[in-house]
Amino acid sequence: MTTLSLQEQYGSHGICFGCGPQNKSGLQIKSYIENDSDHLVAHFLPEEHHQAFPGVLNGGIIGVLLDCHCNWAAAYHLMGALGEKRPPCTVTADYHVKLKRPTPAPKEVELRAWVSALNGPKATVEATLSVQGKICATCTGTFVA
Repeated sequence: MTTLSLQEQYGSHGICFGCGPQNKSGLQIKSYIENDSDHLVAHFLPEEHHQAFPGVLNGGIIGVLLDCHCNWAAAYHLMGALGEKRPPCTVTADYHVKLKRPTPAPKEVELRAWVSALNGPKATVEATLSVQGKICATCTGTFVA
């Protein structure tokens, strides 16, 4: 993995609650291209105020983490498909999160996302959110440049 996240490389002025480096009150997730793979990987350590109740991560926070990480996967892969030097601005058309089990908190969360289909300016992205190797949530979304 490179030292700089995609957010730091391409969106250093971003204010998004989930992934904006300039949003000091936000989650500030950092997505990286996994070596020898087309997957994006991120790690996030929740804080106590991200819990739904003691020991369990809030479902809304889970949704934000998956939405932002998937959006960056879409933007990065669309950049390559379009032959651009910077990712296009992408928006979430839809995303569906399945909560498989309670997500323990405050334990480090691993996010993995990959593009399952590209169709013009649209990318379909699949993702998982896991803690200590156990998948706690999955996501499928459509993101449009």
